[in-house]
Order: sequence, then C-alpha cells, then structure tokens
Amino acid sequence: MAAAAAALSPFLYLDPNQRQHFHIHLNPTKTPPFLSSRNPLLSLQRLHQCNCRCSFPSSSPNSVTPSQYSFLDDPFRGSRFLSNEELEKLKALESFVYLIELESGSLWVRVMRNEEMDLTAGLLAEFLVKQYLIERRAVMPHAVTLVGFYRDKGGEKGNGLAGTVEVCFDKRGANASPPTPIPPENSPYICNMTVTKQLRRRGIGWHLLKASEELLSQMASTNEVFLHCRMIDEAAFNMYIKAGYSVVQTDSVLILLTLQRRKHLMCKKLPVYNSLYESDMSESGEELLS
Repeated sequence: MAAAAAALSPFLYLDPNQRQHFHIHLNPTKTPPFLSSRNPLLSLQRLHQCNCRCSFPSSSPNSVTPSQYSFLDDPFRGSRFLSNEELEKLKALESFVYLIELESGSLWVRVMRNEEMDLTAGLLAEFLVKQYLIERRAVMPHAVTLVGFYRDKGGEKGNGLAGTVEVCFDKRGANASPPTPIPPENSPYICNMTVTKQLRRRGIGWHLLKASEELLSQMASTNEVFLHCRMIDEAAFNMYIKAGYSVVQTDSVLILLTLQRRKHLMCKKLPVYNSLYESDMSESGEELLS
C-alpha cells in the first residue's frame, strides 16, 4: 500500500465525468495526506471517492504536474536572505497547481516560471511591461504571478498560454502606488487578470479567479481578499458579483479629472484552510450534501 501511495503522489487527475475539478497543492517528493501509507483505508476511500487516475511528471515546460523547478534558483530573485517561513512558502508556490476540466478542453494554472516571463509579458503588453514582472517577481513569496495554460479536447491545439493573474499576500507584496480606492493595508489583493483574446468566453477568467482564491486560502494571513473593477467593465463586474464579491467603495467622479476610469473596490471573505487535505475534505462534504 505504501508503494502504491508513493507512486500516486506526483500527480492526480480526475475523471471529468465524476467531478468538475480537483485542487492540487503538494510537494512531488511527499505523499499527500489522503494517500498516506499510515492510513491505507483512508487512501483507498479517497481514491474511490474521487475516481482518480495517475499521471506522472513530464519534462515539458508547460507540464501540468509539479516539477523539480526551484524558485530559489530564479535569476531575478536577487541575493536577499529569506527566513525559514519564506522558504517554506516558496516551496508551496513551486508545487501549487489548479486543474479544471472545461466543456471544450482542460485548463491548469500554476506560478509563472522564469522562462515564461516573455510570454506572459506579451499577454500583458497593453498595460504592463517586462520590467514590471521582474520587479514583482523579486518580492516572492509575498506576491506571485499565476499563469494558465489551455489545451483543446483531443489535443488538436498545443499547450498555449491562456491567461495570467497577479496575487498579493500581504503589504510586502503590495504595489508601491496602488490604484484607488486604496484597499486596506496588508490585505490580500488580486489584480492584472487577463485572458488571451481568442480563448475568452470559455470560463478561463473565472477559474483564474478561483485558482487565486484557493492559493490565498492556503497562504494569506487574513481571509478578506480585495480587487478592483472598472465601472465600465460590466462582464467582469457581473463575474465578481457571481463569485461572491461585493462593492465596498467606488471612485469619486473627480477621478475623471486625472484621466482615469472610475473603479469599484470589491471584497470577499474566503475560507482559510491549513492544508490541502482540509480544503479537499471540505469540498467533498459539500458535494455529498448537494
């Protein structure tokens, strides 16, 4: 049983006919709690409940699975000394993966890697530049850029970059000049979400938001997350309302004098989980009740 659990630990993929999605946050060198060899009955129960099948790490840079990639070796990280807590958070970021089966294909979201910076900068070219990504990358693990890759069902199209979103965990990861209305100090914050134009209207933006929330639930010190939405972006506003966000403040009309669009500051309270096991068991309970 221990060998079976160890073999399954690199990555688990769910049959989309049984469950819509499965969240993964694990270190490939460790066995997840629900596959623990110390509790073989629970392991079998969880595998049966999830109808899982196993997939092993790939050498592809767009691999869904956690890899041996290390953010400690990132050339943009600098020489700043990291505390033990920060090192643990970096390890958690290395192994974070969010996977979802959509009607038209599959999407997975993980932290952007160094070699994907140019690709991500191209996607954000309308309002961001590569230097900004470099500066933001230097503040990990206090903020992080997530990237999503999409593959059509049947594999007719390759693993293309589908979207990106930035997640700030605390005030050390916040921008020096945040947009108005200014969110509370030290609050988690989601921003700069964008989806590749030809892949829009497939639910990718929604799941970039869900991936961000899941990561914040595991790593942020408070459960209130904030984001901005321009008043003219009706589709985005409706998505945030559907996701449980509410408006806490709106720009004054005087902001128009600075040639800026009026924005809503929106907030949502997230559940805070201490581990993947707690998060996964909570979702399983919700499904049994539904």
